[in-house]
Amino acid sequence: QVQLVESGGGLVQPGGSLRLSCTASGSIVSIGKMGWYRQAPGKQRELVATITSGGDTNYADSVKERFTISRDNAKRAIDLQMVSLKPEDTAVYYCYADVLGMTYSLRPYWGQGTQVTVSS
Repeated sequence: QVQLVESGGGLVQPGGSLRLSCTASGSIVSIGKMGWYRQAPGKQRELVATITSGGDTNYADSVKERFTISRDNAKRAIDLQMVSLKPEDTAVYYCYADVLGMTYSLRPYWGQGTQVTVSS
């Protein structure tokens, strides 16, 4: 079994900052791409940012220059530093990872989600 556990969501005022964290655990051989997706009420889940094991990053246009994704391969963890938050960033944020398990099959795993609310 593989688990992704997220933390760090909450309520913040517009212009504020939050840091999300996600750690993978369980029967893991290796992890490929990891990242964050989000889903706002009534909308489809969308990519926020991803990072490879080598540190290559990719960001949605809407969060470039405001969000920074980082990774610690040894801890099997990623963070998402969010600054200059806007009300439209309000969503449930989900951690994602491509995990090679003990059966040597690669499959995606998702965390349970953490709520981020940007409101005055």
